Amino acid sequence: MTRALSADLRRRAIAAVASGMTRRAAAVRFGVSASSVIRWVAEWQASGREHALKQGGDRRSHRIEAWSTFLLAEIETKADISLVELAEKLAAEHGVRFAPSTIWRCLNRHDMTVKKNGARQRADTARRRTAARGLV
Repeated sequence: MTRALSADLRRRAIAAVASGMTRRAAAVRFGVSASSVIRWVAEWQASGREHALKQGGDRRSHRIEAWSTFLLAEIETKADISLVELAEKLAAEHGVRFAPSTIWRCLNRHDMTVKKNGARQRADTARRRTAARGLV
């Protein structure tokens, strides 16, 4: 996995450009790509930030988490409600749209599990045996 170059290297490259060195010359001096120094200086000029931002991670779950109490309450009210029904209910009552998969990830974070009925999942061998006897 990639990671940001050291904050010290970034600060020194920005300081070199701020003191009059060209971006490309600073890149050669510090042994990094010219595009990196160009980006670092552009970010520094725009926001004053010399450090790298955090990489990766979840950036959007807060949107669905705002509705988690509503979702959990709906499941308490109707235990066999489907994810599609939950998505439709959110859209109809609150005007927010989420994919059923997003709703599932939210429920999964809250330890909601779907218990399958084992008898329903098994093949019905007795019925098949009866049908097979009629063939012989």
